[in-house]
Amino acid sequence: MESDMKKSQLPEKICIVCQRPFSWRKKWERDWPMVKYCSRRCRSLRHQSE
Repeated sequence: MESDMKKSQLPEKICIVCQRPFSWRKKWERDWPMVKYCSRRCRSLRHQSE
């Protein structure tokens, strides 16, 4: 991922819990293919939705 990318050019995904779009973040650089949740809150709520 290039550091000079504009915010509008960042890849997006849809959170599997809240169904909201979220954008790529530097901290997810290595794990982006595995990221499913937009936040810690959604990650903790994942079992309640099953």
